[in-house]
Amino acid sequence: MNQLDALKQFTTVVADTGDFRQIAQFQPTDATTNPSLILKAVQMPVYRALLDETLAQHPKAAQDENMDRLLVRFGCEILSLLPGRVSTEVDARLSFDTDATLVRARRITQLYQAQGIDTQKRVLIKIAATWEGIQAAQVLEREGIHTNLTLLFAFAQAVACAQAGVKLISPFVGRIYDWHKKATGAAWDEAERAGVNDPGVQSVRHIYNYYKQHGVTTEVMGASFRNIGQITALAGCDLLTIAPELLAQLQAQTAPLSSALSLAQAQAQPIERVTLNEAQFRFALNEDAMASDKLAEGIRAFCADARKLDALMSA
Repeated sequence: MNQLDALKQFTTVVADTGDFRQIAQFQPTDATTNPSLILKAVQMPVYRALLDETLAQHPKAAQDENMDRLLVRFGCEILSLLPGRVSTEVDARLSFDTDATLVRARRITQLYQAQGIDTQKRVLIKIAATWEGIQAAQVLEREGIHTNLTLLFAFAQAVACAQAGVKLISPFVGRIYDWHKKATGAAWDEAERAGVNDPGVQSVRHIYNYYKQHGVTTEVMGASFRNIGQITALAGCDLLTIAPELLAQLQAQTAPLSSALSLAQAQAQPIERVTLNEAQFRFALNEDAMASDKLAEGIRAFCADARKLDALMSA
């Protein structure tokens, strides 16, 4: 058995790509997309037709509406290839606007429903885990629109998402690893900080253990991996969203793989229950230099790619 098949015994495997031609060979359950992945895909000749057709069918629609239509078009293509859910992201430029996020999330949901998609079972609306984004997610969940809170780097973000009752969170492993490696500089010891000692892995394990100890039903989906060692160290997590390149590496490996996370393991070290109001959330996030840096950086990067996608559509 290869490691990808072994991983599927413990964890729901999710493909992290907009290039849906690559999905079938790995047979994931779910898939995730983001503005950067969609931008990369539509610049490939094989996917350019999806952009051209979307614009041709709705020549008088506003730019933001056609962007949502394009995202849903990709999402529908992905859903035709797998049995589970797809995550579709709200424009990152709305990350600090609760009301505008609600408007776009509802519209994306309606566009999927117009294509005959059961959105409660098959769609997650992806929103940045800012305070404003988390409040929007709380409203959407009450409406039966399920959410995936992304760009999650801090324990405080995970706590706030649990309080809001969001369906799923995506804590970013690789970007946490990147920050600590850069901050440590020449003193960084790659071998010493691998596997369970990787700071990104440790962050996800802490969130997973906290959720399981306190009966939080929000699903934990590790994301943003740099190597398969980070993935195997989180085998047993609810879900892991993995880029095609790393899925291929797992498929090529036959070394034994066992579960690293479990309900029993989660109970080993008690973690005190935490409750955060807005002021406490913002202060905790501010105190976490890594999380503050990476959240801001991630939103900027997604906004930049959204603008590039706007320009491509205008052209």
